[in-house]
Amino acid sequence: MASSKREVFQLHISLKNSKPRIWRRVLVPSDFVLSDLHCIIQSAMGWSNVHLHQFVIDGKFYAPKHIDDDFIEPTGKDCGGLRIDCFLKAEGDKIQYDYDFGDGWEHIIKLEAILPFSNMAKYPICVAGKMNCPPEDSGGIYRYRAMLEILKQPDHEEYDNTINWLDGNFNPRHFSIDVVNGLLGQPNFGCR
Repeated sequence: MASSKREVFQLHISLKNSKPRIWRRVLVPSDFVLSDLHCIIQSAMGWSNVHLHQFVIDGKFYAPKHIDDDFIEPTGKDCGGLRIDCFLKAEGDKIQYDYDFGDGWEHIIKLEAILPFSNMAKYPICVAGKMNCPPEDSGGIYRYRAMLEILKQPDHEEYDNTINWLDGNFNPRHFSIDVVNGLLGQPNFGCR
């Protein structure tokens, strides 16, 4: 059961198996719903919201129900309207967020701290993070890591193709908290 007291959750979002670790720390009201959290993750991490997603919580799957979509039935549950404080209750609790089932991006969302809610603060807000999000459709974490190795070797046979695919400008170490917070300040938390 959800708490009746409004609090702020400090969430650590990390992309599973990323090396170096790709992560964000965000402050989110405890009464936000999973669909809000989806948009926050999309904007904070740098995804474009062009693929399906689901939450995995205690071995159960939660995804948005689409009108003619049987994807989440019979093993999944519609995530519409479910508050995050129904699932994250104590510091250290974790849930998984999967994005792009073809590439298989898995994120771990950990409740790091439960903080008092402030009417003076603007939520959600990103307070820290590291590394750039992988480009959409880059093939999953292991193909992304292979791409990073290619980018370190200008004489690699795939270097030119990789640079062209990236339009010549991708910095894996780039992270802008200002860009993330600009997106989080937009309607639907920047979820396109």
